[in-house]
Amino acid sequence: MPELPDLESYAEALRERVLGEPLAAVRLASPFLLRTAEPPLRAVEGRRVREVRRVGKRLVLALDGELFLALHLMIAGRLRWIDAGGKRPARAGAPLATFEFPRGTLLLTEAGTKRRAALHLLQGEAALAALDRGGAEPLALDRTAFAAVLRRENHTLKRALTDPRLFSGIGNAYSDEILHRARLSPVKLTSRLAEDEVGRLHDAARAVLGEWTARLRAERRGGFPEQVTAFRPEFAVHGRHRQPCPVCGAPVQRIVHAEHETNYCPRCQTGGQILSDRSLARLLKEDWPRTLEELESRPGLGLRSGPPPAGG
Repeated sequence: MPELPDLESYAEALRERVLGEPLAAVRLASPFLLRTAEPPLRAVEGRRVREVRRVGKRLVLALDGELFLALHLMIAGRLRWIDAGGKRPARAGAPLATFEFPRGTLLLTEAGTKRRAALHLLQGEAALAALDRGGAEPLALDRTAFAAVLRRENHTLKRALTDPRLFSGIGNAYSDEILHRARLSPVKLTSRLAEDEVGRLHDAARAVLGEWTARLRAERRGGFPEQVTAFRPEFAVHGRHRQPCPVCGAPVQRIVHAEHETNYCPRCQTGGQILSDRSLARLLKEDWPRTLEELESRPGLGLRSGPPPAGG
């Protein structure tokens, strides 16, 4: 699922292409994408884009007459831009929706067969605000405000960071990276954090999100984002199960729940403890390794640690 740095990259690219331009038409290939009935979709035709916003994990086109097109890409939704007169790449597949502008066409695609992406057409700021889950913008919070939001409810750190009612725009991937940078366990409870740990988490959130927003902007080089993914080779832990931690070389571990996974380094984050993955723990039973030392002593599990990569 695209998160804050990815969505900011999309938003910046869209501002460069559609700000002040009229939206000629919106065409839907699936009627299930549009989640609202009023105003009718044809109401956007000819309206100029006054602003491109990010509201949580939604991208919003603010149009003349206080009309708002709010798009949630969910897990597999992605955007592509085709310049006017350009050819649509064959690998783009059939789009779920097209948004036609004088300078080009914005395509919404969604991988797989599950259709989860959602489009809302709303009238007025109050209607748009109703979609906002209320999470605070993590890059806008000083340490005191960050601590207040974090401790509003007693959750694990992983859940707190990804709760859209608490923090805006953080999901599965960047929460893993933030927690690794802060050297904190994903299952530690917010109520048990010491002040220095809150400070580390705040610093890590600002650093990770800020660095990746800047990195994606530099990679884009004025073009449109093409490689929006939750799995990047430069990540420290997310999507790197069994690979060596770039800091200490210990094998990255994971906890899988439904369609989500938590990745962490047992040496950097949990004091050498291997957190229980329910499915694997049930399978291995008493053979489930509970510490990094036990893990390293069982080569048959295929999770042996190694030195950190060169330059790590």
